[in-house]
Amino acid sequence: MTTPNHQNTIFLTPEEDERIRTTLKGKLQKCQALKGQPRESGDPQYRLNQVRMASLMSDFAVSGREKQQNAIIAFAVGSPYPPCTAYLEDLKPMGFSELRMETHHPGRVLIAKRVADVVKLTAYSWTMVQELGSKESERLEIWLHKKRHGKEILELGELLRIKEPYFTLSDEGEPTLRVEHPSDLVIGRDEGGSTGVVDPEGVPVAALKKAREYKDEGNTALRQHDLLLSHAKYTYGLNLLKTENLTEEELAHDLFRNRAHVNLLLNHLDEAKADALASFTGLDDELHRELDGKAYMRAGSAAYNLGEFREARTYFEKQEKLMPGSKDAIARRRKTDLRLKEQTIGAYDFRKIRAGLSTGRPQVDAASFSKNVEIRESSGKGRGLFVTSDLKPGEIILAEKAFCAVWGHEDEALTAMTYDKRDDKIRVFPAGLPKSIVQKLQDNPSLVERVLDLFGDYGGIGKELLLRNSNPVIDIFQIHDIVTRNAFGLHALDLSKQNEQASVGNASTALWILAAYVNHSCVPNATKESIGDLMVLRATQSIRAGDEITHSYDASSDFDARSAALITTWGFTCTCALCTVERMESPEVRKKRRELENEAKAFVTRYEAVGAKKLTIVKARRLFNSINNTYDNSRHKDMPRRALLEIQKWLNEALD
Repeated sequence: MTTPNHQNTIFLTPEEDERIRTTLKGKLQKCQALKGQPRESGDPQYRLNQVRMASLMSDFAVSGREKQQNAIIAFAVGSPYPPCTAYLEDLKPMGFSELRMETHHPGRVLIAKRVADVVKLTAYSWTMVQELGSKESERLEIWLHKKRHGKEILELGELLRIKEPYFTLSDEGEPTLRVEHPSDLVIGRDEGGSTGVVDPEGVPVAALKKAREYKDEGNTALRQHDLLLSHAKYTYGLNLLKTENLTEEELAHDLFRNRAHVNLLLNHLDEAKADALASFTGLDDELHRELDGKAYMRAGSAAYNLGEFREARTYFEKQEKLMPGSKDAIARRRKTDLRLKEQTIGAYDFRKIRAGLSTGRPQVDAASFSKNVEIRESSGKGRGLFVTSDLKPGEIILAEKAFCAVWGHEDEALTAMTYDKRDDKIRVFPAGLPKSIVQKLQDNPSLVERVLDLFGDYGGIGKELLLRNSNPVIDIFQIHDIVTRNAFGLHALDLSKQNEQASVGNASTALWILAAYVNHSCVPNATKESIGDLMVLRATQSIRAGDEITHSYDASSDFDARSAALITTWGFTCTCALCTVERMESPEVRKKRRELENEAKAFVTRYEAVGAKKLTIVKARRLFNSINNTYDNSRHKDMPRRALLEIQKWLNEALD
């Protein structure tokens, strides 16, 4: 992956490439040599001191953002293992003494207590955990997906259940329990169970009182902006009402309504919509009509943010009926009507969209327009995107909101180097993007299958949603490979703050679901641009219904560089007409063209086109002709000559 701005492109010397490869391969080999060996008991106090020292050093380190800008993390991939797909109650408990090195322990669960602070590093966090009923302690680290809604997962509770634990070596060579799949770690304790206290008539008074306390505690946490705690308290209250079979409908409606609000703030859109609808009372007095209108507003907002605009409009209409004259309801319905217009006929106000972009709001409020396309099998290329009607040059083929976008100025942005043992290659990887995708999928299970349907080198747990103990099981290795093959760089906004903060360590990247099906060609029939996180694909020539859409994944004029990028980043060799022609050229011809193009780039940088002197224009023409002469006229007939683009543009401006 290379980012759109040159300052964000990472170049590795052969020596740097070999150093990363040697280091990461060496660690993998060391782990394999230890495979199956029993865990050795260590000194608990020594291990606690390790945490204290590491935590102290971390406190004195520079900020996370500065570390990301000045260093690139590196890690190995290509040794995938599946997440636990069993229900928690079906797993058999195990002790530390049963752990084996470089081993996953299927069908088992390790229950432990966190006994130290959490050491927070860029790529992972770690701490020490102690086996329940024992003084035995062990290191535990959670990789990459270590936060949830900005909070360190390891700090969310002290009691930990590690499903099918993986015991390996840390980067420092220390034995460690390592969690890669977030669903393999269950933290905290269940609340909201039976109190066992009833009055003489059998009514669980204490349970009802406790449920009301949970509501009040949730409200307090919400006022203090602790959304995760607020969500937990409302959930405890609802669980308690369900467990005790209490028919306290008013309290249940309040808890559902309040949790719907928190879910919207957390972007838990599936649950927000369900909670909002569950809070509907149907009562006809003024107070409950207003509360039900609020419920429909929250259900509509969740549907809107999921891109379900027709459903959202229905809820906003119902809000209007319950709250006649509500300016909020009218505004929401009208905004939804604009989205439906974009979605059905592709009517976008691009000028207004561009004007609304800012560093603080780089995401576009727009619908995706996909009426002109369909997914079909493409001969020799897997699946592709095909047009369903005739299109003229310049017409919109597809306009799509990114499923997930991470901007370089955001805290989530993180670029890494990966060594893939499957093909022995070093790659640049937008590690911040899969982190955000995984959290979005955890929060909204209805979206999981859309992402899993995309191509990846690792099949993982398949393409269907798996729910275990009400939570989606996400295979992070599967998401890694999907991002590697389908994500694209985002064009940085023309805003000084973002440009100042962007660096090689935090490039802007995004995943577009439909656009990911568009196959590559060096002679494409479409071109793409991103306006914020909205990708617009336009026809560059007349396209007939049934034709496949193609765009260029890498538009380099250098055949060798382009071919290397396509095989390294996207895993295929291009056989388009242009590559076929350029592959037939001698290396000497391609080298000469590359040298002349570099000379042309230096020329256009040195000389201003507007107001250029005649002698300068003559030099430019000579350079143009020299590059053009490296192309065989018969072979390159009707083929793009990309090495001429910059000097041609300069000449056009100079002669205008």
